[in-house]
Amino acid sequence: MNAQELRDKTPDQLREELVNLKKASFNLRFQQASGQLENTAGIKAARRNAARVKTILNEKAAQAASEE
Repeated sequence: MNAQELRDKTPDQLREELVNLKKASFNLRFQQASGQLENTAGIKAARRNAARVKTILNEKAAQAASEE
């Protein structure tokens, strides 16, 4: 997932993506706590992707506010 793909999505799609990423992050943390997680890099990737989505959402909100 790169920033350009996210910029092409609507804010509603981005919010849905953020919810999915937070669920995935929770599941990864739960697996790590129970000792079942094999790929620990997935936690970092999920956090970064969620931050990327939040950044794009903030950009779109700022752009909409400046247009008004």
